[in-house]
Amino acid sequence: MRLDKYLKVSRLIKRRTVANDACDADRILVNGKAARASYAVKEGDIIEVALGSNPLRVRVKSVSEFARKEEASSLYEILSD
Repeated sequence: MRLDKYLKVSRLIKRRTVANDACDADRILVNGKAARASYAVKEGDIIEVALGSNPLRVRVKSVSEFARKEEASSLYEILSD
């Protein structure tokens, strides 16, 4: 699954266009490297989101095309805020 779509489905970022813009601005790191919106997310990847004043670091637990609001937080594990 594309990185921008994963960020939206997991509700780490509210809108896919915002996720896409954040990737273009190098505010999203995957495994320590700046990632493009088209990066293919895999289980075990560590994603760092640097939006606003609180950077967020998560590990991908699973990749799913769809997730309800209640299930979204089960797609990742928070490592640090």
